[in-house]
Amino acid sequence: MLDLELATATDLARKASLLVLDYYNKGVKTQQKIGVDNFTEPVTVADKAASRLIVDGLNATFNDDFVLSEEEQDIPLERVETGRVWMIDPIDGTWGFIKKDGDFAVQIGLIEDGDPILGVVLLPFYDVLYWAVKGEGAFMTRDGGRPEKLNVSANTDFRKIDLAVSRNHRSPKIGRIKRDFGLRSEIQRGSVGIKMGLIAERCSDLYIHLSPRTKFWDTCGPQIILEEAGGRVTDLFGSRIRYGHRDVQNHGGVVASNGVIHDQAIKRLRPLLEEFGRVSAARS
Repeated sequence: MLDLELATATDLARKASLLVLDYYNKGVKTQQKIGVDNFTEPVTVADKAASRLIVDGLNATFNDDFVLSEEEQDIPLERVETGRVWMIDPIDGTWGFIKKDGDFAVQIGLIEDGDPILGVVLLPFYDVLYWAVKGEGAFMTRDGGRPEKLNVSANTDFRKIDLAVSRNHRSPKIGRIKRDFGLRSEIQRGSVGIKMGLIAERCSDLYIHLSPRTKFWDTCGPQIILEEAGGRVTDLFGSRIRYGHRDVQNHGGVVASNGVIHDQAIKRLRPLLEEFGRVSAARS
C-alpha cells in the first residue's frame, strides 16, 4: 500500500498543473538547454517552477528517498544506491506546451529497486489524470469525474491497430514500420504519458519510439500505469525498461502495447531495426 505516496504525488501534480496552466495561458519565453545527452532542447520558466514545486514537496514528505527531476541536477552514484527514487518530468511534451496544442503532461513516477511501482500522469489542458500503484490496477478521471478502471484491449489484428507516434519527434522510419506491420493508421500526439494513456484507454494498441533520446522521467510514470492496465513496455529489442542505471537515457528506444501483440511487434521490428542499423546497447 502506497496511500501516502499516491496522495502526495497526486496533490503535487494538481498543484503543478495549475501553475503550468497559468503560464500556458499567459505565454512564456522559450530558452534552450543542454540535456543529459548533450543535445539542445527547449525549456521554459514553467518547467522550472513546476519542477521546484514537486521536488520540494516530495523532499519534505519523503526525505529518505532520492528525488530527480528533468530540471534538476542528478547525482547518479547516490541515486542508484538509494532504494526508492522519484522521477519527475514537470512538463513532458514541452514542444506541445510552447506550441499551445494542449499535448503536455505533468509526470511523477516512483521507482523501487529499479522497477516503477507508482505513477501519476496529469494532462493539465484536458484535465485527465492517470494513476497506478503496482498490484492495484490503473485508473483515470476526466474533468474531475468519477474514477474509471483502465484495461487495455485484447486486439491482436494489426490491420485494426492505430499506431501512436510522436507529434513533434516523428521519425521518417515510422512510415516504413506502419506499412510493413500493415497497421490501419497512426495517431500523432505529444508526451509519452499521453501516448501510453491512449493504449490504456483502448484508443490505440501500439506505440513505437525509435529514438534513443527518451529519459527515465519520460517513461517511468506512464510505464507502471500501462502495465497495471494490462499492457507492456520494453525497449525496441523486447527487454524490459529498468531504472537502476546511472545513465538515465533509454538508449534502446520504447515499445508500448496492449500486451497481447507485444511479442509479435518485437519480432516484426527485428529485421527493420537491422536495416536501420539499430543495435541493443549495454547499460551501466
